[in-house]
Amino acid sequence: MGRRVAVAATGPVSADAGMAAAAAGGNAVDAAIAAMVAAMTTEPGIVSVLGGAFVTVWPAGGEPEVVDGNVEMPGRGLPRERFGTGLREVTTSYGGGLTLYAGHGSVATPGAFAALGVAHDRHGTAPWREVLAPSVAAARDGYAVGVAAASYLALTGESVFGWDPHTRPLVRRADGSPVQAGDVVPNPDLATTLEHIGAEGARSLYTGDLGARIAADMDERGGLVTAGDLAAYRAQVRTPLRIRLGDWDLATNPPPSVGGPMLAVMLGELVAAQGWDWARVVEVQRRVLTYRTRVHDLSTDLEEDGYALLEAVERHGLAGLPTSSSTAHVSAADSDGTVCAITASSGYGSGATVPGTGMMLNNCLGEPELNRLGLHALEPGTRLASNMAPSVARAGDGSVLAVGSPGADRITTALMQVLARHCLHGDPVQEAIDAPRVHVRVLDGDDVQVDHEDDEALVAAIEGLGLPAYSHGPRSMFFGGVGAAWRGGDGTLAAAGDPRREAATRVSA
Repeated sequence: MGRRVAVAATGPVSADAGMAAAAAGGNAVDAAIAAMVAAMTTEPGIVSVLGGAFVTVWPAGGEPEVVDGNVEMPGRGLPRERFGTGLREVTTSYGGGLTLYAGHGSVATPGAFAALGVAHDRHGTAPWREVLAPSVAAARDGYAVGVAAASYLALTGESVFGWDPHTRPLVRRADGSPVQAGDVVPNPDLATTLEHIGAEGARSLYTGDLGARIAADMDERGGLVTAGDLAAYRAQVRTPLRIRLGDWDLATNPPPSVGGPMLAVMLGELVAAQGWDWARVVEVQRRVLTYRTRVHDLSTDLEEDGYALLEAVERHGLAGLPTSSSTAHVSAADSDGTVCAITASSGYGSGATVPGTGMMLNNCLGEPELNRLGLHALEPGTRLASNMAPSVARAGDGSVLAVGSPGADRITTALMQVLARHCLHGDPVQEAIDAPRVHVRVLDGDDVQVDHEDDEALVAAIEGLGLPAYSHGPRSMFFGGVGAAWRGGDGTLAAAGDPRREAATRVSA
């Protein structure tokens, strides 16, 4: 029997792409990359080719690593007067009401494909062209719009995505109304672009004709990304953070990411407490996320501040802490024991598409939560903050796990709860994902609001803490969309998806 693969993906097209990569000789890394590129191709508004991504891999018989393909501040060589321009202020009802910035001035230097290419070069076993082939076919033949994309576009289709004629065919029907779930949308320009990347390699997105097209569109329409920014971009291979969770050794995204350190600290506190308690979960979130808001969201050196947080908590516990958008995730595991978790984000979307390429641009410079220091305040070449925390783990019995979630700052709190339930308390993965969730939202100053799903014990714990609360109902997309794939100690492959978002799982025969 050949290598088998399990995939937890964003929807049927994404999951099927992972299976096609496996059938072409691929391992968990190839399957995860194929599934993520398919998500970038078929989920307009949710995630796109020109965003950022982190790829976390634990190869069979090797050590874990994170390939950092997060977005960077652009603008190399531009005059200062260009900064602060090219932005469209947008107010949407998404997430209970949000003001963001779209337009070409909101676009950060993309890094997702650089990371996918490096991960494939280091760990993949299928031909690169075959890994991208399912996405080429989906873009050329047309794909059915998923529920998550349709729901998001219903809220933002006009305000964020309605102004650019190059984007309109991808998000609107012929009569001008937003596309609906199940509508079939082709993107032939993107099919040609992905074919080119498949033939020439991931770096071709940063140099040559594709890089020149991106830079020219930026220059013409008020963006900051230059040919120099694209040529200088490199994905970084980093040593992950490691934390012991019972019998599990977890590896997650290290600084300068914010998500990984926050997740590690939250889980460490639950390990120290030796027990699951809703009041403890809420209090740990409150302390850690308040610290994040005060320090990391205003940091000019995320790497230094990230390790300082970890050192302070290791020495003093949470007493050592001073107090007072849209993403996609795929996980894959194979029968050899390799696991791969990929989380990618394009922000809320800039609304712009590079003419003739089918590639929608990110708005990571326009996300308020990632730019607390101010719009265009960072130096060109600086990596932006990120909540993404794709994680992999191994247990003493030989079990291996890949897990992650979309959901902005709810990524860390969703993973905290799922991993604690599974790794510390032994809940089956699907039950851990299905269980109610809570998230502490930090408001102005020290004020917080506890967002939660309906659960009597959880509500009682929040009332006991005397904190203001807001219910999102029984299961809400607000709390992320955790996906996990794993190989058990007995060699069994399985995957689990989140009922809060459209999800699809596949296990190859």
